[in-house]
Amino acid sequence: MEKKVLIYDTTLRDGTQAEGVNVSVEDKLRITEKLDDFGIHYIEGGWPGSNPKDDQYFREVKKLNLKNSKIAAFGSTRRAYLKVEDDPLVQNLVKAETPVITIFGKSWDIHVTQALKTDLEKNLEMVFDTVQFLKKHTDEVVFIGEHFFDGYKSNPEYAVQVLNAASEGGADFLVLADTNGGTLPNEIERIIKEVKERGINNRLGIHAHNDSDTAVWNSIVAVLNGAVQVHGTINGFGERCGNANLCSIIPDLTLKLGYETIPRENLKKLKEISNFVADLVNLPVPKNMPYVGDSAFAHKGGVHASAVIKNSRLYEHIDPEQVGNRRKILVSDLAGKSNIIYKARELGIQLDEKDPRIAELVREIKQLENYGYHFEAAEASLELLIRKHLGMLKKYFDLDAYRVLIARRYTDKEPVSEATVRIKIDNHYEHTASLGYGPVNALDRALKKALVGIYPSLAEVELIDYKVRIVNETAGTAAKIRVLVESKDREKKWGTVGVSDNIIEASWQAVVDSFIYKLMKDDQ
Repeated sequence: MEKKVLIYDTTLRDGTQAEGVNVSVEDKLRITEKLDDFGIHYIEGGWPGSNPKDDQYFREVKKLNLKNSKIAAFGSTRRAYLKVEDDPLVQNLVKAETPVITIFGKSWDIHVTQALKTDLEKNLEMVFDTVQFLKKHTDEVVFIGEHFFDGYKSNPEYAVQVLNAASEGGADFLVLADTNGGTLPNEIERIIKEVKERGINNRLGIHAHNDSDTAVWNSIVAVLNGAVQVHGTINGFGERCGNANLCSIIPDLTLKLGYETIPRENLKKLKEISNFVADLVNLPVPKNMPYVGDSAFAHKGGVHASAVIKNSRLYEHIDPEQVGNRRKILVSDLAGKSNIIYKARELGIQLDEKDPRIAELVREIKQLENYGYHFEAAEASLELLIRKHLGMLKKYFDLDAYRVLIARRYTDKEPVSEATVRIKIDNHYEHTASLGYGPVNALDRALKKALVGIYPSLAEVELIDYKVRIVNETAGTAAKIRVLVESKDREKKWGTVGVSDNIIEASWQAVVDSFIYKLMKDDQ
């Protein structure tokens, strides 16, 4: 049995179909870089031609220096009334110029007749033609048999014919999709075995949805029965009840079943990438989510806590550090210490495990997280915090005062935002003001104007993304606000965070961190 499983991430396509999710091109590119660093084998970027955002993504993603991941463009078989070379939907896939193209084709007979309004034989031709055509224009073609399991239960002979058509066209992978999410693990196992008995010897994949709350186990069962490619999303985001959750599938396969998935050492980044994606798509990770949730390894006082302190295996199925999580025990000041050491070393800060300041740093980070900070998508702020705590951060400037005015006169089409900033550098004061498209933009401009004379490199800094999250939803208009800012210069991008009851103050914290991070990196 082959022990390597290829992980195919569709967070940027299927995942973004979740209700309430709306990501920018910049978000998608940041997630792409994070998934690549994590070691994901395939990243499905979107559907070329379906919207301007996806078209821009496929242009921009070529500029990224990806080391591990292959980018896949997603689309469908040609339409029944067009030749494959004349179908713009197919041509858009080729124009994306990705090393992998993934297409879906109908494998449930009633979908062919009722949704496509064509006949069964014509659908087989559409599958064959499209796969064969695309194989001439890309390295790999992944074929997804949409509604495969429902189709097999309805008409097994025809569902297998669809797979054969894709195979004859040259598909590199045949992916069996439980599109409605209604198939249970025992059915998955039976059907895959029968498919193989019917002569399908291709490399198989699984694409499961979670409508019956079994998508993770359906994916595992498929692998146990020979599937070598698993489709899913980070945190299981997706349409309706979501997709198979890669944050559970990857550690299940790697730690429990001994399969080779992403590089083993990268598993320590699992919680980090879970929170990173959650912050960018604005869907918080449920605290009780396995492996990556904040409560996944939390122990209250009493029998559990005392037992775990003696031997963590007594109440934990794995060591939380294996997936980048941490044990939470209220009586222990050491919980999370190793995570900080690991993260600091990743940021290039060498720490001595016996340094007493680490325990103090852990306590400070815990207090900040309790207040509402999240550092997974704001590594620049985390690095500044660590360096400041260890006395390794230079004092670049002090805030003396800032003020933001927002006014709209009856003659104004839009409100006018003006920010005034007064800062102190050594014994010198700079007092500047600037207009902006909004209060944050005005603050950003005013601070930059005050600093750029002394620190010219700040002219390169550009604020490219700004996100706001309510931390404690039940507090209504008195809720704490978390602001995430992404900035860039000519060479790199970085994320910073601020938290406050006041959205302007939270924004100010994030913007200030962004500028200090730039100055610190310039000095290194």
